[in-house]
Amino acid sequence: MSERPVEEELPVPASLAGERVDRAVALLTGWSRREVQDLLAEQAILVDGERVAKSHRLEEGEVIGLLGAPPAPGVPAPDPSVPVVVRHEDDDVVVVAKPPGLVVHPGAGHPDGTLVNGLLARYPEVAEVGDPQRPGIVHRLDRDTSGLLVVARTPDAYEALVEALAEHRVARDYLALVWGHLDAPRGVIDAPIGRSVRRPTRMAVREGGRRARTSYEVREAFADPAVSFVSCALETGRTHQIRVHLQAIGHPVVGDPVYGGHRPGSPLAPARPFLHAAALAFAHPRTGAPVRLEEPLPADLTEVLAALR
Repeated sequence: MSERPVEEELPVPASLAGERVDRAVALLTGWSRREVQDLLAEQAILVDGERVAKSHRLEEGEVIGLLGAPPAPGVPAPDPSVPVVVRHEDDDVVVVAKPPGLVVHPGAGHPDGTLVNGLLARYPEVAEVGDPQRPGIVHRLDRDTSGLLVVARTPDAYEALVEALAEHRVARDYLALVWGHLDAPRGVIDAPIGRSVRRPTRMAVREGGRRARTSYEVREAFADPAVSFVSCALETGRTHQIRVHLQAIGHPVVGDPVYGGHRPGSPLAPARPFLHAAALAFAHPRTGAPVRLEEPLPADLTEVLAALR
């Protein structure tokens, strides 16, 4: 038994029963497997209060205790090996298509190999734009979410885009596959989002959270299994907003292991959450001209829909 205090406890959900502890902690926290394994070696991760090997298989109801976290990353460095798929480029902004699995900027668990590292290699001027830890980044996408992302190349563009986001003048549309059939073909989820009290590494709908609104429209419904293909538009931009809101109304994103969308034994088991940033529209921060781009579903998600049809 370690004498260090437990900073956070993560009960093992049924969806992660049987998983190795290193993989489960990586899924629950967003840290890399290597960082989780280093913490296990330092006895900074316990299961039911006991030290375990990285290969330990978890059981539902066990409690993972986190006694620490990976060290914070330094200032990101250019990395030309990180691919940057550009859909729009001018002197002020770049719009990129982020592939699934690529982290947007360095953070706990991901010190390098991120989109920011690739952007710095291609557009070195963004190093002076915005937050030095996430230069040029105006908004983010989750690691396993694919799709469109706008990046500022100048401080003026950054300030204008951040203001436009705050005033809901940037349109961001997503495509998702969710469990079940929604009661109405379209609607709005208006519910505040904040850090989960029980699990601080997750977000949750809760009183006292920040205002959050997501509108949705059902595009197609399937019977076997019962799932719905929906489009979602963000009116605000909270962390994990679409995933949290859809879980809150009982229709989590298919394949989402964190917010109730991973269904063991189901024939529908994509390798990542079925969530894609399909369209992005904003007024150009310098000229005011409309900029609108669309990004089709990538092959892995298209294959899931094809199998359903």
